[in-house]
Amino acid sequence: MPGKYRFSFGPWNIHEGGDPFGPTVRNSIEFGKKLKIFKELGFEGVQFHDDDAVPDMDNLSFVAIVKKAKEVHSMLEGEGLSAEFVAPRLWENEHTIDGAYTSNDPAARQYAKDRSRRTIDIANALDTKLVVLWLAREGTYIREAKDSRLAVERIVEAINDMLAYNAEIEIAIEPKPNEPMDQAYIPTTGHAIAVSYLTSDPDRVGVNIESAHAILAGLDPSDEMGFALAYDKLFTVHLNDQNGLKFDEDKSFGSVDLRRAFNQVRILDQYDYGTSGEFVGLDVKAMRTQKPDVATKHLSNSREIFLELVKLVQKLDKIKVEKLIAERDYEELDLLIINHLMGK
Repeated sequence: MPGKYRFSFGPWNIHEGGDPFGPTVRNSIEFGKKLKIFKELGFEGVQFHDDDAVPDMDNLSFVAIVKKAKEVHSMLEGEGLSAEFVAPRLWENEHTIDGAYTSNDPAARQYAKDRSRRTIDIANALDTKLVVLWLAREGTYIREAKDSRLAVERIVEAINDMLAYNAEIEIAIEPKPNEPMDQAYIPTTGHAIAVSYLTSDPDRVGVNIESAHAILAGLDPSDEMGFALAYDKLFTVHLNDQNGLKFDEDKSFGSVDLRRAFNQVRILDQYDYGTSGEFVGLDVKAMRTQKPDVATKHLSNSREIFLELVKLVQKLDKIKVEKLIAERDYEELDLLIINHLMGK
């Protein structure tokens, strides 16, 4: 029944509304106040970048980083929340202008490895075993700037370093074809899963599939999810929506293509996603036009749409669907699905 799912989002999803073309339009909300909003909206999990939990971590000692992360863990417990994952923010530091794990500069690559280890320390303190890798700057602006084979080998080397650093950590690669780089080295789910089999412990390396990233690659998110499920590597999801092949919009789930959203929910529900503790993660942005007192509707709306689609998925006449498939009457099946989405 609907309601068995646990939902998460990151504190960056409650934001000030600035974009590359204009300034912020809403005031910042202090981290502790954001945590109180999670439960109010029906969420149980918090997604973290490493410096969401420990700001200015590059200037702190190992002891100070762990101490601060444990303080955040206490805050989570006080609000009845848990950390879903921690992700190293490797794309904003001056060392990573030319990439992190794939930089041509050995010092930059070492910085990325060291920071990834500190991310694992933070994850341990927050009591989560999942690390998400969005390989933001692991790509090129021009082909000749980097060796693509060497780049993949360096990504594998960095993942192996993390796996060796902690024997329990699991790593979910979050593929994306472009932005901020012109071309990314690990653009799709298939690439991420292939990389997992090059690592020292493939069972601990899977994927985080983001709806918009799949769409930006010209692929269907539900098919990407099915591919990952076939390999038992769908460690988490970032649900949102996307209006075409352009910049990453992170629109509310189902707000552009309800049928596409329906099929994502359908594949997840059909294969019991969540029964092993996985969260339904959201990565959605409020419209810049939202006033501060209604600037969390993108989160509650996305959760509500997901749960309503679960109901629709579970009410779908599976016998009729199977009959139409057997008869190869896909036009009638097409109409059946459309009518079902329209409540007929």
